[in-house]
Amino acid sequence: MPAPTNSSPVGIFLIKYWLPVVIYAIIIFSASSIPGKAIPAIFKYQDVVFHFTEYFFLSLFLNRALKAGGFVRIKRFYWAFILCLLYALSDEWHQSFVPGRTASLYDIVIDGLGAFVAGIIYLWRR
Repeated sequence: MPAPTNSSPVGIFLIKYWLPVVIYAIIIFSASSIPGKAIPAIFKYQDVVFHFTEYFFLSLFLNRALKAGGFVRIKRFYWAFILCLLYALSDEWHQSFVPGRTASLYDIVIDGLGAFVAGIIYLWRR
């Protein structure tokens, strides 16, 4: 983690760039802890939209933190994508223990797609 400088102490660097990643990961974990019957059906394909969106934003937060940490563009893209996929795997495993929820390879694919699209946009934009 090479980014913190004399003008940016490590604590401030961690709070500014990595705390949002951790908070968002906790939000995803909390949402995954909701029992299946307690999730209202709001619209068709909401599961796909929610999974894509969750990991889209997780990828954006990770790309931001990794960029601040000095990772170059393509390396940052790969690391953010891999970390999102690993988190998606752990999230699906966690869901397998929640009543009314199951682990799904399809959900992992949608999570990865959200992370991939966000990474491409971040690469293209920055």
